[in-house]
Amino acid sequence: MAYFVFQSAFYMDKQQQPLEDLQHIKKMMERSSRFISLSGLSGIAAGTCALAGAWFASQKINCWIKGDCQLSLLMTTNGYELLNDLFWIATITFLAAFVSAFIFTYLRSKKNGTPMWGSSTVRLFWNMVIPLSVGAIFLFRMMQMGEYQLVAPGCLVFYGLALVNASKYTLGEIRYLGYGQIVLGLFNLWWIGYGLQFWAMGFGVLHIVYGTVMWWKYERK
Repeated sequence: MAYFVFQSAFYMDKQQQPLEDLQHIKKMMERSSRFISLSGLSGIAAGTCALAGAWFASQKINCWIKGDCQLSLLMTTNGYELLNDLFWIATITFLAAFVSAFIFTYLRSKKNGTPMWGSSTVRLFWNMVIPLSVGAIFLFRMMQMGEYQLVAPGCLVFYGLALVNASKYTLGEIRYLGYGQIVLGLFNLWWIGYGLQFWAMGFGVLHIVYGTVMWWKYERK
């Protein structure tokens, strides 16, 4: 009886070995074709920076509307000084979000023993950059023509398209973050006066939610 039990266990182990080998090969192929070191903490950090930037921008806009800032005395009627301030707030926010996201992703990459830069990173980079660059040129031209009302929804839509386009070269869940950005951008087309609020929801809240889910799913252990 013990012999038959031993034989059954032996054959079960032999049957499971090919499955384990296939899973190992699948993981190796996934590591070589996808950039899987994106950290959930990167999304949380980027979202937090975006919310902070949105708060500073709202304070600057409210200050300009009320006219109780010293800088408001220097503004032209077209509000060029306000636009300059908002530009620098957006630039600093982007740099802070990028640096924090890079640091957390680098730490996870180092922890997992996966290279930070490789063929998968290059594919991810180009699939993100092309839609973002086209969107940046398009929105810059709109601002040159004085069409500012669609800049906020345009940013959300083009960023969402970039995420969806790049999702096939990184964690697949990032496409849902892209879908969320696109939906918010489309809704913002009909609520033009709430661009800053939609920015805060898209670049801030959605990033924090996404980052929390990714951390819980992949990094909690």
